Amino acid sequence: MLKRKIINDPVYDGFLSVEDPVILSVIEHPFFQRQRRIKQLGLTYLVYPGAMHTRFSHMLGALNLMGRALEVLRQKGVEITDEECRGAKLAILLHDIGHGPFSHTSERVLVDVPHEEITLLMMEHINREAELRGALDTAIAIFKNEYHKHFLHQLVSSQLDMDRLDYLGRDSFFTGVSEGIVGTDRIISMLNVHDDELVVDEKGIYSVEKFIISRRLMYWQVYMHKTVIAADQLLLNILRRAKEVVSSGQCVVDSTRGQVLPTTHYSLPTFLSLDPSAPDFLERFAEVDDDDIMVALKHWQHSDDEILSTLCRDMVNRRLPAIRFSNEPFESEKGEGKSETDYFSGTGKLANRSYDFNDQEIKVLYKDGRCLPISEASDQLDRHFLEKQVTKYYHYYPKQL
Repeated sequence: MLKRKIINDPVYDGFLSVEDPVILSVIEHPFFQRQRRIKQLGLTYLVYPGAMHTRFSHMLGALNLMGRALEVLRQKGVEITDEECRGAKLAILLHDIGHGPFSHTSERVLVDVPHEEITLLMMEHINREAELRGALDTAIAIFKNEYHKHFLHQLVSSQLDMDRLDYLGRDSFFTGVSEGIVGTDRIISMLNVHDDELVVDEKGIYSVEKFIISRRLMYWQVYMHKTVIAADQLLLNILRRAKEVVSSGQCVVDSTRGQVLPTTHYSLPTFLSLDPSAPDFLERFAEVDDDDIMVALKHWQHSDDEILSTLCRDMVNRRLPAIRFSNEPFESEKGEGKSETDYFSGTGKLANRSYDFNDQEIKVLYKDGRCLPISEASDQLDRHFLEKQVTKYYHYYPKQL
């Protein structure tokens, strides 16, 4: 097994050190190495050119923050065994491994299975391999929230987890959107455990307030930027049209140009025929990444199908649809049945709130032993502000219109 790895990470202005041989073996696994070929922010680079960072770098960054958080909790007297530390680190390291190409963009289109379910399947697959047999048992229990120490799951998945702390700072760094900068070191140093719940010491309340506000701003400035939404819709319509063309028995490339490729490649790409019930589903899914999609799009520019070829040329050459946002719903353009124009224009809805009261609340621990939810502890983030959902409706259409 590998002994030690030093990785340079510009977000944390220094080196990340990985010494656990089991974690190193997981990082070297093909399922994990695939994350190098999946962009963390999908098509956001079409708006923010620097947003080329990958799931791989994010997952390593989250691993780094998990290590820091566990160390802080241990120093504060929280009992965490070495095996539990390894389990929590593996759980955060693999928390996003089930994402498809361009991260969230292709989810439910290439395969109608949530990425969380694929993540769990991949973790269980890795755990069965000879070299690691059983080494991920604790990690899987923590990931599924079945481990008896609930706060370990909260470090992986909650409203103040290591995933969110890393992606806010990382996405801010690579997009240049400063609103995402949060006091990560401060928040981690203020973490504590009270009655098996992850809490924040009283002195960290202002850092948590900024974290919540920063996340809200990043959603509308980056994750739900209107041009990013337009690009996402274009890619989704390409994949839907390609599936329709293939299912009708047509070839997706132009035979007159000598571009018909073997069935196992782009005339019937793997990613258009993924079957979650197939025995080799995970292996086939793991072979698909951003590069496969883009290569296919370049070939499909020459498709005999005019709709598919037009959509692909638009994406390859960044001729994105125009898009309008509104506080009121747009009248739906769709009549009965499916029209060819549906591939070029449409309507939709986006919704986001800063905080989710249906999830476990972020809690603040006071020196006198009181433990209050942030909605009561904060004088800036009252319940009305936190539970307010912002909803925007959009209409995308060809720019020439």
